[in-house]
Amino acid sequence: MNRTRLTAAATVAVAAATAVVLAPAHAGAATGSVHLAKIYYDSPGTDRGSNASLNAEYVQIANTTAKGVSLKGWTLTDAANHRYTFGTYTLGAHKTVTVHTGKGTNTAANRYQNRSWYVWNNDKDTATLRKSTGTKVDVCSYNSTRVDYRIC
Repeated sequence: MNRTRLTAAATVAVAAATAVVLAPAHAGAATGSVHLAKIYYDSPGTDRGSNASLNAEYVQIANTTAKGVSLKGWTLTDAANHRYTFGTYTLGAHKTVTVHTGKGTNTAANRYQNRSWYVWNNDKDTATLRKSTGTKVDVCSYNSTRVDYRIC
């Protein structure tokens, strides 16, 4: 009988400890974030600088929060400090924006750096997303020639 009570008490204690450990992670996951989601750093084919090829090189930024987030003044940079600065733009709740290297017309889902040459190195690089205040929001690095993209 005592052994049964001890086992039950131990089970309750483990369950309570597990709940305490899991609660903060669950609360953080519920709030979401704005973060780098994917870097497609090696556009298909030979790198000849065509606009189509430049636009096939991109970074995706995701907003997993329940509210739109203004990205005005936020920057996206690579290790060589090529910088893209968002103008007036709000990334909707649970939406993703794709930032292309080449030229194009900005939309809610696609933004363009309007560059005439590639930004993201085909072998290794680091993407950094910062708020307009300079606060680092997210960093994603890759070091591979085996794939053409990196899921952050």
